[in-house]
Amino acid sequence: MNTGLMHQNVRMQPLPSCSSRLEMASPQIPLRNIWLLFLYAADLARFKEQLSVEAESASDLPELVARLLVQVVQQRLRRNLSRGYQARHAVLSRVRGRIDVLATVSGQLLEQGRVACRFEEHTMDTPRNRLVRAALNHLANRVSKPAVVRECKALSQQLGHMGVLAQKPSRAAMATDQISRNETADLMMVSLAKMVFEALIPSEQAGQSHALGVDMDVHLLRRLFEKAVANALRLQLQPLGWQVQHGRKLSWPIEHASDGILMYLPGMQTDIELLHFASKRKLLIDTKFTHIFTSSQYKEAMLRSGYLYQLYTYLRTQEAQTLGQGWLSEGMLLHPQCGPALDAYVDMQGHRLRVKTIDLMGSAKEFEAQLSGLAEGFA
Repeated sequence: MNTGLMHQNVRMQPLPSCSSRLEMASPQIPLRNIWLLFLYAADLARFKEQLSVEAESASDLPELVARLLVQVVQQRLRRNLSRGYQARHAVLSRVRGRIDVLATVSGQLLEQGRVACRFEEHTMDTPRNRLVRAALNHLANRVSKPAVVRECKALSQQLGHMGVLAQKPSRAAMATDQISRNETADLMMVSLAKMVFEALIPSEQAGQSHALGVDMDVHLLRRLFEKAVANALRLQLQPLGWQVQHGRKLSWPIEHASDGILMYLPGMQTDIELLHFASKRKLLIDTKFTHIFTSSQYKEAMLRSGYLYQLYTYLRTQEAQTLGQGWLSEGMLLHPQCGPALDAYVDMQGHRLRVKTIDLMGSAKEFEAQLSGLAEGFA
């Protein structure tokens, strides 16, 4: 899969009215707050008040990301970019740092009045600044609005004049460039730049309304939805003693197996898992970016059986680690809302299975209130 941000070519259309029968071959999810969903997924929700960009008026998501990144980079340049130390090896006319004896002797440099040295140079060409410049160049080739493209290119050129290379740094280089807690401005800038290169956001084309029916790669949007919900719950529940895990792999409770069969068993991986060790409570949340209902020749509206089976399997296969040790284990299917809101549950065999929808068409304040509401009963 291409890991670029703008990998998919997506068409955004005016929102159709939600069918009472909810029969759609390709789901059309009503989506207005994708910008806020993006900020949560990028772990930037706490900075949203500092980002004055009129996010909801952006014609598409690439433009939104570009606007946000341009604003943050401009703010950093007004206060000077952070510098870092870069290891260098050079032949100089005077000693700087450590002498590289082997290179100096083998190259007969002393006879030429020179010496090979290893030293650290204070520079703006740090991995984080290179990542930001690479993200600006990437967005300049993806955004359709000329004014935004010009801003991206101008900032990239300005970084270049300051000595920042345009090459995207490796993961290893980024791992060595840790951002401290007091570097808030750099944290916003680097988080946005990282999201440009993560395969979370597909490309979009402008529609005619803020009420958008998005016909896009459901898998990519579900990952965005999942990560946003996970970060929102982490912000709410971790201070209350909850542990929020994202994407944990589960094991099958196998007692005996014939030779070779284990390699054919499907893997199990949770979307979001909430654990509270003091009260021994556990909640598995499975996020889906589809309508919560489907239909059949027998029923006009019914829950999707595959999703229920999957969640039920996750709960039952882990009972030795939950019910057997006094834990209360529950599961939730979380879908975007299309039509009336739904929040219901069934109790079966010691587990509560909850089905819930979240409205992505309300105001930003209403959307955040719904995210907070996910923790009700657990907080």
